[in-house]
Amino acid sequence: MKKILSALLVLVAQQAWAQHADTETLFSSKKGKTTIGAYGVPAAKFTPIDGNFGVLTGGYGGVLLNKKIMLGAGAYTLVNNVEMPVLNTGGNREYVNLWYTGFVAEYIHNSDKLVHWTAGTLLGGGGVGRRERWGNNDWDDHGGVMDASGFFVAEPFANIEVNITKFLRLDIGASYRFITGSSTTGITDSKLSGPSVHVGLKAGKF
Repeated sequence: MKKILSALLVLVAQQAWAQHADTETLFSSKKGKTTIGAYGVPAAKFTPIDGNFGVLTGGYGGVLLNKKIMLGAGAYTLVNNVEMPVLNTGGNREYVNLWYTGFVAEYIHNSDKLVHWTAGTLLGGGGVGRRERWGNNDWDDHGGVMDASGFFVAEPFANIEVNITKFLRLDIGASYRFITGSSTTGITDSKLSGPSVHVGLKAGKF
């Protein structure tokens, strides 16, 4: 009887170990090994800001775990002239100055498929202010950034991703920018918050 019980215990232990070894977790693949990669994504966002067309450029990137979870950082800045109501007494035109940065996490579903989807979010902060320009010359800065203030930003996003090569992928997606904390005169949180569509080129080791 003791021999039978000992044999059963050994069999149960072997089965439990086999199941444990096959369990897939965030830090282990089905083969029991963690795969680590990395990538960067230069991107352009197209978004309304106070009813005007805005273009933000920047990107994000970081470390990729088991072809599924990316942990890293990102940053974006407004690169075109978004005009705002003039507040100065001289009558010079004024434009929005905007940037933000933060921690980024992204989940990639079925990374090895030709077409797949990803989802993630950026959490961080940034700054906003007013830029003054003289006359009709859009490239002539005067006085730098005025009335600057900081803010908190949360920007969830989702992408459709296409594998171009083993090391290159095309991302097309959308996001929504939630901003709170701006105290710059005439530039409220609601004017800075809003949806974006974006396109990016993801390059790295997947």
